[in-house]
Amino acid sequence: MLIVICGATATGKSQLALALAKRLNSIIISADSRQVYREFDIGTAKPSWQEREMVPHYLIDICQPTDTLTLADYQEQARNIISNSNFSPPLLVGGSGLYLKSIVKGLKIPRVPPHPQLRRQLESLGQHLLYHFLLQIDGDAASNIHQNDRVRTLRALEVYYVTGIPISCQQGENPPDYPILQIGLDCETEIIDQRIAIRTEKMIEQGLVEEVEKLGQKYGWDLPLLNTLGYGEIKQYLAGDISLVEAKDLIVLHTRQFAKRQRTWFRAYPEIEWFDLNHPDLVDLVWQRIEEFMTIHNL
Repeated sequence: MLIVICGATATGKSQLALALAKRLNSIIISADSRQVYREFDIGTAKPSWQEREMVPHYLIDICQPTDTLTLADYQEQARNIISNSNFSPPLLVGGSGLYLKSIVKGLKIPRVPPHPQLRRQLESLGQHLLYHFLLQIDGDAASNIHQNDRVRTLRALEVYYVTGIPISCQQGENPPDYPILQIGLDCETEIIDQRIAIRTEKMIEQGLVEEVEKLGQKYGWDLPLLNTLGYGEIKQYLAGDISLVEAKDLIVLHTRQFAKRQRTWFRAYPEIEWFDLNHPDLVDLVWQRIEEFMTIHNL
């Protein structure tokens, strides 16, 4: 059995998972695409060392910031942890939709690592022409990719040019044979917006500016991770392009936009059972649902 705790950013997934894992005497497997990277701590809202001592956490701090962890890499490692875990049930926790989907749906993922030189050559052609190429070589893939989605267009072309086989022919699903309970956390948009603003202020107080400055000096300001949410805005501040107040406002704005996209993604999956993150008895309510689920499946 696997328990999934998902939802948009700033909805309290980590806190709920920690409480449940302690009751279950289980483990937490992170499903966050940035928490896998070492030294990117404050801006990714990583669990503290104290929390990690309370409950074993996996797939956090497993890569250098200069490395690239592919979706296939993540899926393989998460599957190994789930299948070899002596704790039952493990909790898969996070807001990275593709990470979660790769496990829950058993996505078939082409084992094609990124090819930076090929990508640079393709990018130089422009998105309009790249999408036209994709329409010609893999219409099925193109039909599921927005014409302005540069990342997925590049990936589809990359897989084709490396393997000679359209990515749509290499994809599919092979769901796991164990039962999965998916718990989602949500509430009114206004409350999530407030939580995002509070968390952003807390990150600044905890030393986000210093973290970004240290990372930039150590790895260079061209490091791709330094252009991601929270880090890119502070990088602009450190470059003197905007004030710290403007950087904070931008982080809040961009995080709200990101949370909206996450909520849209997760709402497309009817198997997710939603709970109000503000319910005073949230942990007990979710715990009751877990017990019911385990009873139904004789676990």
